[in-house]
Amino acid sequence: MPVAPLKELVDEALAKGYAVPAINIVDELSLRAVVDAAVELRSPLIVQTSVKTVKSVGRDVLKAMFDATVAPEPVPVALHLDHCPDREVISSCLAAGWNSVLFDASALPVEENQRQTVEVVAEARKYGAHVEGEIEGITGVEDGVGSDTESERQSLAVATRFVETTGVDVFAPAIGNAHGIYRSTPELHSQRITDLVAATGIPMALHGGSGLTPEQFRDLIGRGCAKVNISTALKVAYMKSSLEHLEEARAKDKWDPPTLFRNIHAAVKAMTVEYIEIFGSGDRA
Repeated sequence: MPVAPLKELVDEALAKGYAVPAINIVDELSLRAVVDAAVELRSPLIVQTSVKTVKSVGRDVLKAMFDATVAPEPVPVALHLDHCPDREVISSCLAAGWNSVLFDASALPVEENQRQTVEVVAEARKYGAHVEGEIEGITGVEDGVGSDTESERQSLAVATRFVETTGVDVFAPAIGNAHGIYRSTPELHSQRITDLVAATGIPMALHGGSGLTPEQFRDLIGRGCAKVNISTALKVAYMKSSLEHLEEARAKDKWDPPTLFRNIHAAVKAMTVEYIEIFGSGDRA
């Protein structure tokens, strides 16, 4: 199936009360695993790539991997560039075929963020692509982007004006969520989601999803989080399955890479299946 428009995926999810899993892949193995999970459960999917992954794998290689993996499958999949503050990288990925980007200018003053986001939206529209915006940095560093210091939370009026002025398709608010592993259950300001959806009419993106409880997910999805980002959980599943296999290989003195690859695939796929079931996106494709 050709790359699916992100706006169509999240707008339908918002209307029907579920969320599309937006999962940050790191290589061909993780890409194959998350797509296989989506196909098995007939779920729409957003494949996300960080700037770090784009640079480490290579833009053209990454896009070729995506096309080869997704094209034969029957479920709709969007390709999203996550948390990118670099306009050159955004332009490069849009030109290569990414059909959604998050322009992360949350470190800039709101007015400058807004001015540049207007430009990014105009550029994306030339490619038929969509844009996610944010004005408040989500606490935590992910793939070298972000800060451990919580940014100032903006008013509903400021956020609404940003959405209306820029024309972004999805908005990512800060509600007490954080990138990385939660050390305790976070206290979330869930009402902000309800208020923002009512004021703007667009879907919200939930960042820092790894580690929230099923109850928290369902509450936030019900309020309008139609796109839920998962990154840390994939890295943990990937690395722990690798470690377990390598420890067993050392104990047995048997070194078989294809077996390692199968273990990683199984772990990442199982993680994805779990989130699809929580988000309610199964049987929606």
